[in-house]
Amino acid sequence: MPLVPQPASDHAWFKSSYSGGNETECVEAAFVASGVLIRDSKQPTGPRLPVSAEAWCRFLADAVRW
Repeated sequence: MPLVPQPASDHAWFKSSYSGGNETECVEAAFVASGVLIRDSKQPTGPRLPVSAEAWCRFLADAVRW
């Protein structure tokens, strides 16, 4: 999916529980009907990377194996 700039919205953005207290280097994700949006926490109104639910699940499964 292409990188799509989107206006700020009321999505429920969250950070990984492993991100700790580091506020400067983190990505955030939000569940949406089409899958998941990912954004840079330093630029909350910037572009969001949309990924399918299937791609998100594969990412999480691979991350657990590391």
